[in-house]
Amino acid sequence: MAIIGIGLDLVTISEFGEQLERVGTTMLRESFTAAERRYCQSKATDPTRSYAARWAAKEAVLKAWASSRFARRPQIGDNPYPLIEVVNDAWGRPSIRLHGLAAEFLPRVRVHLSLTHDGDTAAAMVVLEDPGELADLIEGRESSS
Repeated sequence: MAIIGIGLDLVTISEFGEQLERVGTTMLRESFTAAERRYCQSKATDPTRSYAARWAAKEAVLKAWASSRFARRPQIGDNPYPLIEVVNDAWGRPSIRLHGLAAEFLPRVRVHLSLTHDGDTAAAMVVLEDPGELADLIEGRESSS
């Protein structure tokens, strides 16, 4: 297994909330999947914190992916954010689900995610791991080389 990219992003929650509320900025809201919007809106006390943490996660994935490509931005369209979805398991633990071109370009990659928010800051840390040949051997698959 090999680490192929690392990404970190910080978001100022209050500024992000202002951007979400601006009239005419639908692209930002469209950057979240319907499931992400439902999850964030279910946080009645402050949905903006959840939106900001998810935005940080999407940015961290893009940064990790770019670092795996030697700092070249991934070529997956004008709005790659809906292709990167933050999902929560039954215990509330967040993880990343890739869709469309993102899933095609990173088919074997495991995405490790950590989210946090404190005060007016939300942050996400992402590590991209390629399981490599060892994982193939463990799972009983033949090496492609």
